[in-house]
Amino acid sequence: MAPHTAGEHNALTDVPGLRVGHATRIGDGALTGTTVVVPPPGAVVSVDVRGGGPATRDTAALDPRHPAPAVGAITLTGGSAFGLAAAGGVLGWLAEHRPEATSVVPVAALFDLGRGGDFHARPHAELGAEAVRAATGGPVAQGNVGAGTGAVSAEMKGGVGTASAILPDGTVVAALAVLNSHHPAVDPSSGLPYGCALGATSRQGRAWREFSLNALDEAARAAARERLAASTRDRDTRTPLNTVIGVVATSASLDPGAAYCLAGAGQDGLAVAVRPAHGIADGDTVFAVATGTSATGATPALFAAASNAFARAIAHAVLAAESVTTGWGHIAAYRELYPEAG
Repeated sequence: MAPHTAGEHNALTDVPGLRVGHATRIGDGALTGTTVVVPPPGAVVSVDVRGGGPATRDTAALDPRHPAPAVGAITLTGGSAFGLAAAGGVLGWLAEHRPEATSVVPVAALFDLGRGGDFHARPHAELGAEAVRAATGGPVAQGNVGAGTGAVSAEMKGGVGTASAILPDGTVVAALAVLNSHHPAVDPSSGLPYGCALGATSRQGRAWREFSLNALDEAARAAARERLAASTRDRDTRTPLNTVIGVVATSASLDPGAAYCLAGAGQDGLAVAVRPAHGIADGDTVFAVATGTSATGATPALFAAASNAFARAIAHAVLAAESVTTGWGHIAAYRELYPEAG
């Protein structure tokens, strides 16, 4: 696959009309949050749910066999099934401020319970309202924010990542991923996130290297493994439950069936960036949004770019994550574990 050109912000918000908001809770036993994606009116929304343990609500309304519903917002949240309550706050805020956009507010949650030290500290309706109220265009915060605040990937810190691509005809494709995977997003043979291999080489018509990292030798990789093992020794060993959730979006004009395929392309990118993916303990869920501001329809290049963007977004989640210590223990991030990567 040829390298792609990234958009202005290299973010989901490069798709015109999309807005993203985060609400984050850290401290007093909490390490969790909620992220909300607000599509423009008339957008076509779908979803692809895989893995053995999803926590979702209102995803059946997005079945491509039925007429596309109006979607006011997409909620991504921590808190597992308890965190689904955050969508109620999103819906309530929309009812007050955008009553025309309250038809459906689908939500997907990841498991982060107890990672701040208190198993009962989880997102609620107020956090959802805070996230949708904060939704804006422009740069998107990554790492330990929103739904990625308490995310963990293969025992290291996960988080939020985002990326975009501009096709030759000007169509925009972008993704936002929240990495909370059971299996690794880092290649053991190089010490680099798998998604880095797909990095963009230009941005807004200028040469640009998306990922400037150095492959690590065996000694450095062994040291990283030792650091990771040391960081997990004092943690609560509760059986991990994991999920990668996110959104892939485009300015292209897609019908519900093609939008469902776009969500599937995002899942393909997940399988590139996390190996293996879609396991029995995962609830991997990818939403798709097609705004229809571009005349481009469903093309192979569009779906390839969607897969690429989701994989790159996962790499950014790895690199943007920051180490954190809570009552649960120390959660080391990539930059702490692999300092030699640059």
